[in-house]
Amino acid sequence: MADVVVLGSMNMDLVVRTRQHPRPGETVHGTDFVTVPGGKGANQAAAAARLGASVAIVGRVGHDDLGQAIVDNLRSQGVDASRVRRDAQRPSGIAMIVVNDAGENTIVVASGANGAVSVTDLESARGLLSEAHYLVMQFEIPLDTVRSAIDMAAELGLRVVLNPAPAYAVPAGFMNGVFALVVNETEAETLAGQPVTDIASAARAAHVLQRQGPQVVIVTLGAAGAYFLGPDGEQYVPARRVQVVDTTAAGDTFVGGFVAALLMDLPLGDAVRYATCAGTLATMRLGAQTSIPRADEVQTLFERGEIALT
Repeated sequence: MADVVVLGSMNMDLVVRTRQHPRPGETVHGTDFVTVPGGKGANQAAAAARLGASVAIVGRVGHDDLGQAIVDNLRSQGVDASRVRRDAQRPSGIAMIVVNDAGENTIVVASGANGAVSVTDLESARGLLSEAHYLVMQFEIPLDTVRSAIDMAAELGLRVVLNPAPAYAVPAGFMNGVFALVVNETEAETLAGQPVTDIASAARAAHVLQRQGPQVVIVTLGAAGAYFLGPDGEQYVPARRVQVVDTTAAGDTFVGGFVAALLMDLPLGDAVRYATCAGTLATMRLGAQTSIPRADEVQTLFERGEIALT
């Protein structure tokens, strides 16, 4: 039995570090190259599992060496990957990631098998979903599958945590049935139709987004922290300033940390603060799942405001 089911993407990340991002037509020298399992679904599943949740993932990888490595890694993270389908027609998804000296990244994703995650895959996991408490999703799989999963969650009594990344315009009513919508500034701007540049504009966007259906809206603000709007009010949660190494998967770690905190029965404000601590610590290491902090590291920052990475 899993408390959290993640329906989402799984990739292999090909990460290069360089002094600065290349301009169009420019070639720059890279300094380091690593291959790291990633994909928003896999990252969020790994983060929730590492922070104490019981997690299963549903999705697809290719019938190739990368797919096997992705599945093996998820299992090593404590994630139940028994519902991951090996697609013989499509390759595993990959992401090409370039990280500059400021820790900022650019990412190009080739979805591969993630683009074939279907309602059939969802239906095959109905028994798993019927025993879970939370369903976590992103937009790196087909949107019709995401919407069908929201409907199934309502039928089965699960709370849906949706991270609409990458963000697309969605039909009216698409967010109905979502418990918590987690977006960064760019995603909030796309879905709310207005710029998000600071806390005040994040608050305005959150109110627009809440009217689209979700009970809770969380806007992550990078190094500035997060803002949330819930049924009982709204609050800004600042983040601690740290030396940023790589922002890859910081948002995914936030989502995993948020769900793990909810399973600890933390109030909404504390859950957002715990998630902010998790996301902040993830920026201090290189890579996607390699950057996810341990539960004790997050707890130390959450309780005492101290960083104790080892």
